[in-house]
Amino acid sequence: MPDPTPPGPTTASTPAPTSATPIRILLADDHALVRRGVRLILDREPDLEVVAEAGDGAEAIEAARSQEIDLAVLDIAMPRLTGLQATRELVALKPGLRILMLTMHDNEQYLFQALKAGACGYVLKSVADRDLVAACRAAMRNEPFLYPGAVTALIRNYLDRVRHGEEDPDQLLTPREEEVLKLVAEGHSSKEIAEILFISVKTVHRHRANLLHKLGLHDRLELTRYAIRAGLIEP
Repeated sequence: MPDPTPPGPTTASTPAPTSATPIRILLADDHALVRRGVRLILDREPDLEVVAEAGDGAEAIEAARSQEIDLAVLDIAMPRLTGLQATRELVALKPGLRILMLTMHDNEQYLFQALKAGACGYVLKSVADRDLVAACRAAMRNEPFLYPGAVTALIRNYLDRVRHGEEDPDQLLTPREEEVLKLVAEGHSSKEIAEILFISVKTVHRHRANLLHKLGLHDRLELTRYAIRAGLIEP
């Protein structure tokens, strides 16, 4: 990983948040020199603070149990528990925790496994001094961060699935799920949705859970934003 460069001006695309409370970061890598270099990159930013370090995935989980953290930056290849295994454990332990994978592997298989495990970003160590700070801020805005090659891999994988009939781009949601989504976005309660669609409240809850899972979203606000982007309701 290249040596950290002196801090430059904050770019317009990734401005430092104005919040007085820094983002609390757990950094896990089995190489102490790598952790030191990454920590220098992060700690020089006023809105980022490394509050815990770990030498493997198991230590990362223990650190997350004992300390309040907002973001975990994990290497993929670590002893005892890998970064991928630790990600799955951390997602279950702290559902609101954001997780970034920091790795030397420009590898599609690792990329897909990381995203499936629950990571919201994938950063290469070779360009960590350029990308990591922006990735941390994107993660805390609940936005994905992928390097350009990763974006290309995801698009290629998606198009392959479409060609093989494994993914119908026009049928991500069922008609009923789309109806529920529109009503949720319009602010209706579960009881009101049940009455409008002549289904049970329990069924409404099941459809809403399916929507969140399919779309990779977390709450009503994010469902509403999606409905606006999909043209189901007007902003």
